[in-house]
Order: sequence, then structure tokens, then C-alpha cells
Amino acid sequence: MQLTMEPLDEMLASARAMDEAGLDTIWLAEAYPWWRKHQMEARSSTVVSALVARETRRITVGWGIISPFTRHPIQAAMDARVVQEAAGPGRFIAGFGASKIFLNNAREAGSRVLGPTRDAVAILRGVLGGEAFEYEGERWSASVPALSPDAHAPREVPPVYVAATGPRMQRLAGEIADGCLTPSITTPGFVRYTRENVGPEIDVGCTVVASIHESDRDAGRDGAREIAGMYLANKVQNIRGAADTLLELAGIEQEEIRPVAEAMEQGGRLAAKAQVSDALLDKCRPIAGTPADCIERIEEYRDAGCTHVMLELWGADRREQIRLFGEKVLPHVRP
Repeated sequence: MQLTMEPLDEMLASARAMDEAGLDTIWLAEAYPWWRKHQMEARSSTVVSALVARETRRITVGWGIISPFTRHPIQAAMDARVVQEAAGPGRFIAGFGASKIFLNNAREAGSRVLGPTRDAVAILRGVLGGEAFEYEGERWSASVPALSPDAHAPREVPPVYVAATGPRMQRLAGEIADGCLTPSITTPGFVRYTRENVGPEIDVGCTVVASIHESDRDAGRDGAREIAGMYLANKVQNIRGAADTLLELAGIEQEEIRPVAEAMEQGGRLAAKAQVSDALLDKCRPIAGTPADCIERIEEYRDAGCTHVMLELWGADRREQIRLFGEKVLPHVRP
């Protein structure tokens, strides 16, 4: 998992490292302007994904996710074609999710999200399918002619995933999507909850805060502590209500994370990190520590019903962390 809020060269270097380390997929989580408050800048994941595809050889590139409110789904399908051409066959996954951060930034908080998400999935598939396509949706509609047999373009319809936190969106994912992506601070308890909502058939991708060190457990938890602080603050500042079940299943109460959010607002992510105690970090169930710690935790997620572990990797020397996951963890957990 790569948030698109870092400099492009850093994101591309991380992508190359993931490719070389043997990881299966790089999910690009589109960052939105809320991150400007915390010394970062939002960047378009549809643009970055095409560049990542060209900079790598084998890793699958996923939109994890883009909001159906940021682009008309016809435009999203056009962007998808570019990624397909850059990546080659079988190396692209599309993904949509409402993103309350973006809705807040766009002054659309409170908008209905199920219909636009359904529209986005249907239109993307319809356009990429290549046949003449007509669609009337709740928010988005489409009238698209057939793709000529002589057109030089990919013909693939990629898998489409839906990101979901609440039960209604999760049930929609189970109905229309190839996979469901869970939010950051996912725990094994939330995986079980998600699996009950989406059913047994589809892929469940679980976003888990992560970091690693070859031998020092405390150092290996340092990056996870920092990104957990950022996302716990986000749960207070941007998605209260929607995140209640997520936090409840982790055993985390709002009173525990309010100091983290206040520190994030006043002093940034390092100040927030300082407010994440060992006990609070443990409740987040990070994939963090030594390689042995990470292997044990991945098995815990797998036993809960997670079929696609998404490492939200953070901290110092990320390229070395990626190498360690590839060499010391992946051989022990890959089926």
C-alpha cells in the first residue's frame, strides 16, 4: 500500500523495490488535500499508477482506491486504459471507495455513496468491455459507442474492488465487486466482521499498519506506531461514525485516540506518534516487529478470513523494510 502523498521519485523507488522483492501488488491509495495540514501533498493515483506500471516489470498495480466522486467513471475508464497499456496484460486492478476525506474537501459531506459507487463500477466495466454501452445511474450515466475492432487498445476488463467500512457498503462490495478492501487500522476482528458482510467468495484485502526490523522488535514497531498515529487521528477528524465499528472491534475508545488526534493537529505526525502507547499500538494489531512477529501476525489475519494482506508500510529506510518483507517474511506466508 502506497499513499500518493509523497514525492513522485520516492513512490517510484518504493515501487521498484516492491517489484524486486517479489511482492504481489502495489496498491496506490489516493491521498487528498487533508494531508496538506500534515506537511504532505496529495497526488493523483491514476497518474502515478501508469508511471509505476512503466517503472516495474511484474508487480500488479492497483487503485486502492480512487473516489467515484473525483472523476466521471468514463474518465476513470480512460485512465484505466493508460495503466493497462503501461502495465501489460493481467497487471492492473481498479478500485473505488467513497473517501470521506475527499467528500469533506469537496464540501460534499453527507452525500449518498452507495449509488455513485455502484455507478462507477458498472460504467468502468461497461466502457472497458468494448461493446456499445448505455447506463442511467443515480449520480453517473453513460452513452458510449462500441470500440472498433481496428482500434489499437487493450481489450481486458480488469478486476474491480470496492473499499468499504460500513455494513451496507460491504454488502454492496459482496454483490458487485471482485474484492473488498478494508480501511487502515483493520484488525482480525474487523476482518471477521467484513467476511460476514461480503460472503465467502470474494477476495478480502486488509489494510494493516506495518513496519519491520531484522532483529530489534521495538525498532520494527516504530514505523507502524507513526502511521497508526496518523490514521487514528484521521478516524477522529474525518470519519467519525463510519469508523465506530472498526474501533469497537479493535477495543479502542474515542477517549484513547482523542489525544493522538489533538497532537496530530497541533504538532504533526511525530507528535501524534508520541501519543500512541504500546497498549494502543497492540490494539491496532500491526504487522510489525521482527520477521517472526510479522509472520505470526499475518497468519492471525489469514485465519480471520483475510485473503489479501495489504501492508501499510511506514518508517525509516522503507526500501530495506521492503527487502526484509520479501526475503524474511514472504517465503513463509505465500501459499
